[in-house]
Amino acid sequence: MPPISNDWAKALSPEYKKEYYKKLFDFIGKEYASHEIFPPGDDIFNAFHLTPLKDVKCVIIGQDPYHNVGQAHGLCFSVKPEVEIPPSLVNIYKELHDDLGCYIPDNGYLVKWAEQGVLMLNAVLTVRAHQAASHQNKGWEEFTDAAIRIVNEQDRPIVFLLWGGFAQKKAAMLNNPKHLILKAPHPSPLSVYRGFYGCKHFSKANEFLKANGITPIDWQIENLKSNI
Repeated sequence: MPPISNDWAKALSPEYKKEYYKKLFDFIGKEYASHEIFPPGDDIFNAFHLTPLKDVKCVIIGQDPYHNVGQAHGLCFSVKPEVEIPPSLVNIYKELHDDLGCYIPDNGYLVKWAEQGVLMLNAVLTVRAHQAASHQNKGWEEFTDAAIRIVNEQDRPIVFLLWGGFAQKKAAMLNNPKHLILKAPHPSPLSVYRGFYGCKHFSKANEFLKANGITPIDWQIENLKSNI
């Protein structure tokens, strides 16, 4: 696993010394050596690489990475530019269109959000190819919970977007009164009509940021195909 080199490195350094992390490190090394694992090793910590702690304005929490070839690259809900947009992200784009008028882009590559301060963190950071949830309960959850607690402790307003029951369980760690916690059903096709559509989380997040003197997020993902 590539080291985290920005300000997350110091913040997360106590985790590296813990027994669970040593076991996780060994497990992940063996998995990459013996199986096809996603995302590629260099992309495991992209959520941290692309969104330094000092820049975090908003947090989106996912469960574990996409498990089909070429999809996962270290940001929850995001896929590489050439990959078909997954159903949950299609629904996220529909809500963005209805909420803020964003057009529906031709790709699911969400790096633009991460670079603006949206920490796009899966609870589990790796997965075996075509085996959903195969790396759950190996230690990743303890590591990413530590990251969520670190964000919670920041002395500035931050928005948490908690979509679905799994993400909403993380609210128990969020006790800083400076933050805004927004909850909605998961954007998957199974639950999107239960209240994700119409939640207006994107405009609510930006209104909160602006009210606190923080530059809002430009949520529009641009088209990437040259002929558009």
